Parts: sequence; C-alpha cells; structure tokens
Amino acid sequence: MAIVVVIVAYGIQRGIELAVKVMVPAIIVITIGMAAYAFTLEGAGDAYEYYLSPEWGVIATEWTSILPAAAGQAFFTLSLGMGIMITYASYLGEDRNLAEDGAIIIGFDTAIAFITGLIVFPILFTAGIDPADPGAGAIFVSLAAAFGDLALGWLIGAVFFGTVAIAALSSAISLMEVVVAYLIDERGVDRRVATVAIGLALFLLGIPSAYDLVLLDLFDLFADQILLVLGGLLLMVFVGWALADLAVDELSRGIGDLGSLGSAWIWAVRVPVVVVLFVALVLGVLDYYDFLTGPFADWVAD
Repeated sequence: MAIVVVIVAYGIQRGIELAVKVMVPAIIVITIGMAAYAFTLEGAGDAYEYYLSPEWGVIATEWTSILPAAAGQAFFTLSLGMGIMITYASYLGEDRNLAEDGAIIIGFDTAIAFITGLIVFPILFTAGIDPADPGAGAIFVSLAAAFGDLALGWLIGAVFFGTVAIAALSSAISLMEVVVAYLIDERGVDRRVATVAIGLALFLLGIPSAYDLVLLDLFDLFADQILLVLGGLLLMVFVGWALADLAVDELSRGIGDLGSLGSAWIWAVRVPVVVVLFVALVLGVLDYYDFLTGPFADWVAD
C-alpha cells in the first residue's frame, strides 16, 4: 500500500504513467517467459488438453454460476464498473479513438488471461493437484503447494507471485486514483493529503481479508459479482437512456461520423447489454447468498 500511495501521490505523468510503462511490459514479458517454461513440464500435455477442451454440457448446466463469475472477472480485469475508465478517460485528448483503445485493451487482457492458463494448468497437473479448486485458494494455496514439487520451484514461484504482485499493484493504483481524483476535483484536497488519507483507509479496510481466505472470498465475491456488475448496469442505463446523444458524440469524435451505427450502438447498450448485466447481477446475488449461508456460515460456526 505504501508503494501505491507514493506512485499516486506523484500524479498522473510522474507517478502513474511512469509506473505503468514499467509494470505492463514487465507483466507481458514475464508471462510469456513462464508460459515457455510451463510448456516443458511433464504434465503440460494433459494440462493443455484439459484447458483447451471445454465441456459444453457442464457449461450449459452450470451457466447460472458461470455467468456471474465471468462477469465479475471481466469487469475486474478490464477495470469496469468502478469509475477507473471514466477517470482515466478524463485525462485523454478529445480526438482519441475510444473504440480502438477499447479493442486494444480487451485484446491484450484476453491474451494475457489465455497465456496465464497455459502457465497455471501445467504447473498444477505436474504437481498432481486438482485444478478444479475454486476461489482465491486456487492461487494462494494450490499453486503455492505445486511450486514446492517442481525443480527450482522456489524461484519459479517467486517470479510467478512477483508478477501477480505487480498486476495487483497496477490495479490498486487505478482504484486509488478514482477516489483521489474526486477529492482533488470536487473537494479541492491536496493530492498528497488525499492519497495518504485514502491509502490509510484502504489499508485498514483490507486487514480483515488477510485473516482468512473465507473473509477474502467474502469481500471478493461481493465486489466482483455484485458491486462491479451493479456499477456497470447503472452506468449503461444512464448512458443509454439519459446521455445517449452525448455518448454517440463522444464516441464519434475519435472514430468519425457513425451514421446509423450510432443508433445501433445505443440500442445495443439499452437492451441486450442491460438485460445480460441484470441477469448476471441477479445470479451473482443468489450465488453470494449461497456463499453466506454455506462456507461463510460454517466458518462463523467454527
């Protein structure tokens, strides 16, 4: 948290932009390197077959659990529903092509996620660990145990979790900047004062999640499957119905005249996108209720 506070306190260009220019390429290079290493592991063949052969029947029957989890994952990795994109967009020039920028971000995010699967599953299969273990425990427990069974596992594990730490750091920077930017623009608070205050508050709020993985899941599921999706849903309703003309105008500034595509895009936001997000939100709430009455209730009882 101290690192995040220092970076955000230095501002957009001297702090956040400089840090991201270092962290993002580092994540890409290390991820590709670890994927090449995972390819050499004994369990790589079986892992790739498992990873690249989806069971469509299971997907069809378990979609009510998969949809909210997928929505939460997508919203978190793409920084949607939490004000990050809105905050960063305010720093962009008027002539930026938002559609092109969005496509690049989605492409890189999907590629890194796919390559990460090429790393994780070979490691788990080589160590003989069940890859079906869900939740945060999959990375903090299962993978940690798997690295212990590999040659030079301590080194590979350090590199892997170091990459995870860099990714977490970049996310924390973006999340803090949203609140700091609000305090600066709307309340006139000094950037350094706002950054230190928010950093301290976030540190204190994060202490319970370090106590037990169940508490981590308690916050993680609530944020991913409910808060982020709800934020995205409300934003789509607001943009699609209250700011439709302004939204099309902003999008067309970088792309050019959208013509009839502008109306088609707005109606896609108004109906299909809103419906899918609403269904994902309802399923996420139900899934969270099952967690509260299941694993969390058992943890409280113990």
